[in-house]
Formats: sequence, C-alpha cells, structure tokens
Amino acid sequence: METKRTSDELPEVMTVGLADVLRPIAFARGLPNPCYHDRELAKLEFNRVFADGWTGAGFSKDAAQPGDVYPFEMAGLPFFMARGRDKQLRVFHNVCQHRGRTLVAEPKNVKKAMVCPYHSWTYGLAGDLIGTPHIGGVGKHSCPGFDKKSIALKEVPSAEWFGLVFINLAENPTVFGQYIAPIAERWRAFEGLTLVHTGADSTIKFELACNWKLAVENYCESYHLPWVHPQLNTYSPLDRHRAIIEPAYSGQISDCYGPEFPAGAPAFPNAPELPAFWASGAEYISLFPNVLLGLHRDHYFAVLIQPRGPEETHERFEIFYYSDAVTGPAFEASRANNRRLWQSIFAEDRNAVESMQRGRRSPGFDGGRFSPEMDQPTHIFHQWIARALIDGRSGEINTAAQATAPAR
Repeated sequence: METKRTSDELPEVMTVGLADVLRPIAFARGLPNPCYHDRELAKLEFNRVFADGWTGAGFSKDAAQPGDVYPFEMAGLPFFMARGRDKQLRVFHNVCQHRGRTLVAEPKNVKKAMVCPYHSWTYGLAGDLIGTPHIGGVGKHSCPGFDKKSIALKEVPSAEWFGLVFINLAENPTVFGQYIAPIAERWRAFEGLTLVHTGADSTIKFELACNWKLAVENYCESYHLPWVHPQLNTYSPLDRHRAIIEPAYSGQISDCYGPEFPAGAPAFPNAPELPAFWASGAEYISLFPNVLLGLHRDHYFAVLIQPRGPEETHERFEIFYYSDAVTGPAFEASRANNRRLWQSIFAEDRNAVESMQRGRRSPGFDGGRFSPEMDQPTHIFHQWIARALIDGRSGEINTAAQATAPAR
C-alpha cells in the first residue's frame, strides 16, 4: 500500500531535482515545477522557508503609536502586532487563550488593552491577561485555582529594521542581528535615518496570479530590462547594471540613478553625508526569503512579498523619504510622480511573472537553464530555496557569515 506523504516530507523526485539546482550555474537547472504550484509542497515550504527563520511580516508604520494593533496573516496563520506603552513592538498569535477566537480583526488604536469580542477576556499590550469577566459565575470575575498570571497571548520573536517588521517562528530562533548583519553592514551609511512615509501616495499594492518566488527572482535580475521595461532601459540601461551576489540576498547595482521631476516640482532631499557612490548609484536587492529593497540617495522602498497560496501573491510596496519636508504640499507632484514611476515599472513585470507561472505547469519545462553571466542573482536565490527545502534554514547564519559585501 502506498504511504501518503506528509507536509514534512520531501518527495524523492524533488530531492533529485533540487540537487540539480545546487550544481554550478553553468550546469544547474532551476527549481522544479512543483515548487511553483504543488499545494503539499507549499505546506513544506512554509515550514522550512517561512517558519524556520526570520521572515518579512509587515512595516513599523503599521503599529507606529502606543496602543496601535495591526492584524496580518502569514500562510493562512493569524498574527497581530501591537505597540506597547513602552513603545516596544510585539507580535502575537492572533488567538484568544479562552476559546481561540481571533482577537484583533482590524487595525486600530486600543489605548491600553485588547478585548476579545466573544467573552471579553482582556489582554494588555504586552500580551498579559488582565480581565476575565464572569469567569466564576455572573458577577464573579475570578475563581479558585485560576491564575491569570499564568496565561498570556503567545508572543512571536520579532524585530524592526529599516521600517520593516520581521518575525521568526522557528523552534529555536536565531538572533535577528546575525540574520540582518550582512545587508545592514552594506548599507551602514543610511543607518539611523528617519524614514518618512507620506500616506496613500507612498503605497502601492499588486495581486499577482503567480507563485511568490517568481516575483522575487524577477526583481533580483536586470537581464529582462530591454524587453520588459523598454522605457526604463532608455535611461537605466542593461549595461549600467551589475549583479549583487551574496549568500543571504541578491540583486543589482545601477550606476546611473538620476531622477527627473515634473516642471517646477522640487527634488527630494538627499540623505546626508553619503559616500560618493550614492550620487548616481542605486541598489535593488531581494532579501531572502520575501523582502525586496530599493535604496537611493533621496528615497527608499521596500516590497513585502506575501504568498496567498502556491499560485497567488500579494505585493505590498511602501516608499519612504528621509525628510519630513517631503510631506508638505510643495512635494505633492514629486511624490505622485515617484509613485507613478514605480507602479508602472512593477506593473510591467506582471505579465512576465504570470506567464512564467503558466509555464510552470508545462511538462515541456524542466526548471530551465541559467545564463552564467546574467542569471547569477536568480541562481543564488534558487540555491537558497533548495537548501532550505532540503534541510531548513538552520545553516543560513553560517553561510551568511561568509558574505564579503562592501559597506556603502
């Protein structure tokens, strides 16, 4: 009798296919087709990729003020972040410890406490249980043997960096500083800057009919620029881009960043005291597994890639500036122009990634081959995914420690 595979087992045929991914780029194949559409494999991917290390979950601005709470999901599991009175951000499983009802249904400011809508069990912003109305009978809010101090919401390890919120669902989570160190060192010239988000004109959202990995790998390479982004290629051409290849992230460097603004509209203020590289340089990086980053002298953006199933992806794109002055009406046209630019570029990618998704169901495709010169960022990402699927992410810190990225 055939034994049914569980979501924690990697099929033998997949192990063989992933071994091909781990070969040198000139001989490697891409990730096997099931990595992009198989539902059982998607469950294993959640356990070994998303739940076994630090993963992008949201933005600091989602819960910016004390008392703010913000619900979100990751692979169908409910969580919420809360900003305490101590200004500390915490992330919890979004379930009341009484009967398991979802506790936070919408973003809001709760002032000091969260009340479950089912039986009004009440929790402080640090997750502590502070109220149990009628638990001992009508009018009796305590009962013998019941110790509120022994019950609390289940907190998830979390960290904030560069306006982003990361969580770690691993049984033995690593220190966040180890995970983020390679890219934080690379971008240390921007450390400590105030990041200013201007509201709706700094937010872009996309719903894509593709696996989340296609969105990541499309972003990290510039090979497609002449054909998918012909207008962009006229002022940021392919030959002005270089690959970024590191164990924990990959992407591209552009050496011709020079923004244009509508007539009469002011340029955005630059970050102060930057190295000379940033006068015309920009970097576009995929931080594995699911965060896309774009850094420039006058603005920064982050894109959170959120799987909605093996063939659906939500992209949440947030733009940040380095000066409060940008929030004023004088910059309205400049902000709108910047948003239109990035929205149009990412919209051009939609057809490419959705078409690749359709191709991943074809028996005529076996993972594909790589250009040894142009596809290195994508191959690095595929190898990172392959290793995580085979062994989990336990070895990523040692691998990341080998990174030699220069500080910029």
